[in-house]
Amino acid sequence: MRFLRNLISSLFDKRQNKVFLTLLDEIEDFFAKILSLIMIGVVLFSIIDLGIVLTQELMHPPNGTFSTSLLKIFGLFLNILIALEITQNITSYLGSHVIQIEMVIITSLIAVARKIIILDFQKISDSELLSLAAAIFALAVCYWLVRRTNAKYPPH
Repeated sequence: MRFLRNLISSLFDKRQNKVFLTLLDEIEDFFAKILSLIMIGVVLFSIIDLGIVLTQELMHPPNGTFSTSLLKIFGLFLNILIALEITQNITSYLGSHVIQIEMVIITSLIAVARKIIILDFQKISDSELLSLAAAIFALAVCYWLVRRTNAKYPPH
């Protein structure tokens, strides 16, 4: 209750801007921690799902569909990797209160790579393929610019 009272009183008193920002910081930390826990749950369930799929594929010999199963397995692996990267982004934010743009771009590149790996080229239109290529190019340029900037201006 005291927390809420401090938050409300700091909203209307300009002299308490630091108090208000501190309270907002604590709220952000709380939600980032909740998101981290949720992502760990997602990773855990994804690993269980991957284990089930792998077990089923190993128990039933493939009948000409192993390449399809392999793509599904790769997709599941990459889902786990993406979830781990998102968790790393959140925990990095908790440590420094700065969103690491390079990590976000890398996570995006992994997500696009996953899309390419599991892509069914018979079901995709030319415009969708061109859009995917444009997204890859844009992310690659962003990553190059961020890396170049970080090398030129390293953090303190």
